Amino acid sequence: MFMRFFTELREAKVPVTLKEYLMLMEAMDKGVIDRNVDDFYYLARSALVKDEKNLDRFDQVFGHVFKGFDKLEGLGVSDIPAEWLKKISDQFLTDEEKAQIEAMGGFDKLMEALAEQMRQQRENGDDGEGEGKGKGKGGQGPNGDSPFGANGYHPEGVRVGQDKGRHGRAVKVWDKREYKNLDDSVELGTRNIKVALRRLRKWTRDGAAEELDMDGTIRGTAEKGYLDIKLRPERRNKISVLIFFDVGGSMDSHIKVCEELFSAARTEFKNMEFYYFHNCLYESVWKDNRRRHAEKIPTWDVLHKFSRDYKVIFVGDATMSPYEITYPGGSVEHWNEEPGAIWVDRVTQTFEDVVWLNPTAERHWDYTPSVEVMRQLVGDRMFPLTLEGLEKAMKELAR
Repeated sequence: MFMRFFTELREAKVPVTLKEYLMLMEAMDKGVIDRNVDDFYYLARSALVKDEKNLDRFDQVFGHVFKGFDKLEGLGVSDIPAEWLKKISDQFLTDEEKAQIEAMGGFDKLMEALAEQMRQQRENGDDGEGEGKGKGKGGQGPNGDSPFGANGYHPEGVRVGQDKGRHGRAVKVWDKREYKNLDDSVELGTRNIKVALRRLRKWTRDGAAEELDMDGTIRGTAEKGYLDIKLRPERRNKISVLIFFDVGGSMDSHIKVCEELFSAARTEFKNMEFYYFHNCLYESVWKDNRRRHAEKIPTWDVLHKFSRDYKVIFVGDATMSPYEITYPGGSVEHWNEEPGAIWVDRVTQTFEDVVWLNPTAERHWDYTPSVEVMRQLVGDRMFPLTLEGLEKAMKELAR
């Protein structure tokens, strides 16, 4: 079973190595955990998963391989580690019940009896209401408190025939799939964006000393013989970010993900500035979309305001007529004396690190000529707005 678990993780593209698998087996052999499925799940996840984006795949494989703990009907004892069966019996069964199980022929017969009891309950129309077999104290059916069954309450239950936990106390936790949004192929949410943006960090301590320096306090107290409290500046991300958001037109369908990106960036980067443009960058940008025509800011002022170490991020689908990028007067909103391509090039010449995040799926880029034009203008540093694409963009900016 454990080797099958390892091979299915590999087949699911979870990058687990044989060395990590052997480390997991060594931990099991040395008894670092109790022999129960909860502890094994957390131990295996700690040993085999090295990146957050693989957590959901791990949970899916775990639930598939150890499905015997989700549905007992039809499973034999060979499908469940003997140590786990013994652990369950030690926790839930009295000595008298254990003796009855042995008299029945062991756990194989117990599972058969449980399956038969469930079949009878279904035939009797038991649905968890009223007085029925298995519904009272200790029953295996709905609302009982036996370690077997569904919808009942037991502090260490084994769930049977139930799509989700009602009390949050069952042995199984992997079926919750709390990390399903972290897969690197899915569209982003605010939480996932924060995870990816954390790849772009440069820590420094500056400002007023307001944070307790625990190590310094212990050291000073030991040296002086009395309490000597030491303070230090808070550790902050020194990275400065400048973001240009494309708004309006075809970007209207991407408003949600852009809002999430903006929210996450605000949280992760304390020193962040942002401006808006439409389709392509021209001679002016703006900060307030409601007053975009009345309160424009010259792009030259933006280029001269920020230092070269700012990390620049363009966010847009780059979907327009190539004419809007390459010709004077190409803008659909005003007469631009210089092509947008010149202004994009000025940004790449002014700042050392520039990337473009495209919310349109990468598989569609080849069908839009303007995307390829813009991609060339930013030095082939255009990335899809997925978790994987955002991580690659942050690595590019962090070089």
